[in-house]
Amino acid sequence: MPDSPDRRSIPEATVARLPLYLRALQDTAAENHTTISSERLAEMAGVNAAKVRKDLSHFGSYGTRGVGYDVEYLIFHIRRELGLTHDWPCVIVGMGNLGQALANYGGFQDRGFVIAGLIDTDPAKVGQHIGGLAVEHIDELPRILVEREVSIGVIATPASAAQEVADRMVAAGISSILNFAPTVIAVPEDISVRKVDLAVELQILSFYNERRSSLDEVG
Repeated sequence: MPDSPDRRSIPEATVARLPLYLRALQDTAAENHTTISSERLAEMAGVNAAKVRKDLSHFGSYGTRGVGYDVEYLIFHIRRELGLTHDWPCVIVGMGNLGQALANYGGFQDRGFVIAGLIDTDPAKVGQHIGGLAVEHIDELPRILVEREVSIGVIATPASAAQEVADRMVAAGISSILNFAPTVIAVPEDISVRKVDLAVELQILSFYNERRSSLDEVG
């Protein structure tokens, strides 16, 4: 049995790649393959094999030289390290176009996340049913979190409302926030925040497109 890893010693960059490995492994399992090489796992995850081996070394030695990794065994350990051995109830605040798209996305459940509440402040949206759930008013947030044991909040509001929503989430007991609003939110140090800025990602793609065009012109 491999030694239990010290989670404090696992680099953040490694943690960020674990979901990529997990998705690749689950795809491999769906094709009825029982083992996978570090080279193939690296190819599917979009990294190099040396990085795969180094990342997985933080969780013990699960590979066999000449054979590779046991797919189901590695899926189990990565899911355990990511805290995916049970479901995590989440709430989405902000039922605009983005919030509705997230609410209607069916892939969260397969990855261990249950949408337990949809929240907005607009009286015209409260009471509507989206993705099988009724939209509730943000004033109900404290009750929802307690009754449904929610610890993860998703902010899908305009930038102008994001900080107030974050404050209300923290006050109600949320410990982790996924922020889609195009702004930086301030939270206490013990609150985990991940920011997803679609505009920034598009600008990064623009940079590479511009560089590619410049190289083509030079060539």
